[in-house]
Amino acid sequence: MIKRLLPFLALLILFVVLSVASPSFLTSQNLSSVVRQTAVFNILALGMTLIIISSGIDLSVGSIVALGGLAGTMAMAKGVPIPIGVLLGIATGFVCGFINGMLITQLRIIPFIVTLGMMGVLRGFALIISDGMPVHDVPKGFQYLGEGTVLGFPFVLLVLIVCAVIVHFILEHTRLGRYVFAIGSNPDAAIYAGIPVNFHTVAIYALCGGLSGLAGLIEASRLSTGQPTAGQGYELQAIAAVVIGGGSLRGGEGTVIGTLVGGFIMGLLANGSDLLGINPYVQQALIGAMIIVFVAVDELRKRKSHS
Repeated sequence: MIKRLLPFLALLILFVVLSVASPSFLTSQNLSSVVRQTAVFNILALGMTLIIISSGIDLSVGSIVALGGLAGTMAMAKGVPIPIGVLLGIATGFVCGFINGMLITQLRIIPFIVTLGMMGVLRGFALIISDGMPVHDVPKGFQYLGEGTVLGFPFVLLVLIVCAVIVHFILEHTRLGRYVFAIGSNPDAAIYAGIPVNFHTVAIYALCGGLSGLAGLIEASRLSTGQPTAGQGYELQAIAAVVIGGGSLRGGEGTVIGTLVGGFIMGLLANGSDLLGINPYVQQALIGAMIIVFVAVDELRKRKSHS
């Protein structure tokens, strides 16, 4: 119970502290900026939630962000309609995730090693196809994805809500969701129970890849360019959001709401650091420290439950 409430309390305390510490924090412009800045990390973290619940990990999501954004913007730069370019970017991410899942299940290599290798492969491929140069010739309408508004709210917030609802529905109301929890809790028992573990493992890595491709397109839209260097270090942000939000790196635990809370905690930390003039390197240290604290709380809770 304490573990579930801790992220919400941390978010509330952080929100109050920043509201008092900076008069600029509660302005609509600043809050809108926080939403836009955290949307990419939150969408990545939604995909990572599925994987971490299954007791896996994906270190390649940052590289998929770059490749998905590049695929979409390169297609649009050649005259492909914006919706088709967006679909191409998402499909690129989906294929990358599918490859991750196939390598993990067919070669029986642990996810950490497979996705660590794919992180380098995909990043290198993004640099090769772009010659290391950003893609600038994107249509102006593409900026709406990351910078547009609907009834005064950032359009990207609507995109995030839709993604969150879909992932929540998958986890809570589908066979895939039930199997993800079963695989993460006890993979051997899942196999003996007749669950097609390999199929569902590939499915969740592909879904995570698709969400990463979407995140890459949002990033490209905000920058108005496709960057082959985009997404560097984003895998840490995604993992941190899940862990801070109550997910367990041992698998079997995690929620969409918790992940979103974890993502917004990191978004507020980044925003607060900027408003208060705190060194950005301190922010990295804080995120690392928070991961350690929340994992330690999880370990202590599990030790008590087994004693």
